[in-house]
Amino acid sequence: MKTNIGIKEKDTAKVAEILNKLLADHNVLYIKARNAHWNVEGPDFHAQHLFFETIYDALAENIDDIAERVRSIGHYAVGSMKEFLELTELSEAKPAKNDSQSYIKALLSDFEAVIISIRASLEAVDKHGDAGTEDFLVGLMEQHEKTAWMLRAHLK
Repeated sequence: MKTNIGIKEKDTAKVAEILNKLLADHNVLYIKARNAHWNVEGPDFHAQHLFFETIYDALAENIDDIAERVRSIGHYAVGSMKEFLELTELSEAKPAKNDSQSYIKALLSDFEAVIISIRASLEAVDKHGDAGTEDFLVGLMEQHEKTAWMLRAHLK
């Protein structure tokens, strides 16, 4: 059944493109946080292992929320690794060392890139008249800003 939420289909299609790119970014970031959780080594292993777990758990929730937002505006969420890698601007690169500082720096860089991307998307979403997605993105950005602060606080 066609979605009738007061926004033209051409506008929801553009917003869905923005959200699907964000979905791709989050999936790549999720895998990187999982990698950090699995492979971190060092005297701070236990604390960092748990810290990375909180990050990927939050990202898993974000992924589901983003995909459901795409569906709620009447479009389909991308769902394959191929699509994620085609849409993301994040790199799959991982740190040369398996210490927490290297993983934290890499994750921080990606979180900051996602925050910048969300901030840039807000204007476009507003132009397409989708206040619901705009509100959703502001909340997501605020969550990521807090995570970036926590990552930054771990760095020397």
